[in-house]
Amino acid sequence: MKSTGVTRKIDSLGRFVIPKELREKMELPQGTPVEIYVDGNRIILKKDLPACCFCESEEDLLIFKEQKVCRRCAAELGKICQERKPAKKATR
Repeated sequence: MKSTGVTRKIDSLGRFVIPKELREKMELPQGTPVEIYVDGNRIILKKDLPACCFCESEEDLLIFKEQKVCRRCAAELGKICQERKPAKKATR
């Protein structure tokens, strides 16, 4: 991981400013959605690109329960669901 040498203080509302130079370099104009990840003691910011949550394809996306899924993965899931038989209830 490459250090930028830039530090920022967090304000009373928990915000900090990403410097203009970094926003321009990373193509993050105002209003760009950013995902926030935690990895151990690191906070990672990632540009939220529309992509399938399974294969990361950016084409032909559907939204299912707030998750992006491409049609190919959706079809595979549908096929798996059709092939599996429901579990039988235990009888006493």
